[in-house]
Amino acid sequence: MAFALKKRGPSDFERAADGSMTLIEHIRELRNRLFRASLAIVGGLIAGFWLADPAFLVLKRPYCRLPGTTDALGHCQDLLALAPTTGFILKLKLALWLGLIIGGPVWLYQLWAFIAPGLHRHERKWAYVFVSVAAPLFAAGAVLAYFVVDKGLGFLMDSGVGGLSNQFEVSAYIGFVTNMILLFGVAFEFPLILLMLNFTGVASARRLLSWWRVVIFVSFAFAAIATPDPGPFGMTLLASALSLLYFVAVGVAFINDKRRGRGRELYNDLSDDEVSPLDLTPGPVEAGQRVESVAPVAAPEPVAAPAPIERRYDDMT
Repeated sequence: MAFALKKRGPSDFERAADGSMTLIEHIRELRNRLFRASLAIVGGLIAGFWLADPAFLVLKRPYCRLPGTTDALGHCQDLLALAPTTGFILKLKLALWLGLIIGGPVWLYQLWAFIAPGLHRHERKWAYVFVSVAAPLFAAGAVLAYFVVDKGLGFLMDSGVGGLSNQFEVSAYIGFVTNMILLFGVAFEFPLILLMLNFTGVASARRLLSWWRVVIFVSFAFAAIATPDPGPFGMTLLASALSLLYFVAVGVAFINDKRRGRGRELYNDLSDDEVSPLDLTPGPVEAGQRVESVAPVAAPEPVAAPAPIERRYDDMT
């Protein structure tokens, strides 16, 4: 007894990639993926609401490392809440941040699954590489900001007027710390922009290296303007880290150029205004061949008169 196997049709990814999916199907797929991403964020928000208190204690540690914020027994003093709803709103904000982080793998996958069919195979491969590098770079910048934020707070306290208490308002303090973490994390993505320029062939490694003066200046200017800490410590550390990552990216670009053979083109050793060598040796000119006479053109044949209208079509037309 023979069993007929049911033929499996193309998947949604294949239909979206080859263009056979209709506009309504694209909209329906976008709706489904947004719904799944929203469920992941809501689930992460619920989990983040229970993790908000431990996260707050972690963010409070830089404040506890400041001088004058602990008592004789080593207990850190509390932060100030100026409104009855401050604690609850702050917990919701922390839960939202934690929900985005916890649900990140799900909603990022839904976003990628909707965009990926429009990319070529090699574009998807490089997207995987850049995403796998972007996440550790952001985490490294966030960790660096977490360990230096107390230095910036110490500078602000020492540079201000005297006679003030070191007790901070909780919303302003958490906002300062989270802004530092977010800024350092985003700034650490700068090398990826340079690598994208190199891997796509827009700029070679030598051209990227020739920008080192401008990059260092822009790094310090960006750190001075964007850093919430006006002190020199955080600005110098962020600018130094960006400069170091720039030279690391240039080194990777040199390796990529060497792998692709870029920089060893045929006319790479010639300057732009140098004339290419020409062979000016004179050659003999042979006598021209005899041209045969042209035959006259025959007169055109007469055009037949058109058939009557009733005889131009057959029985089908």
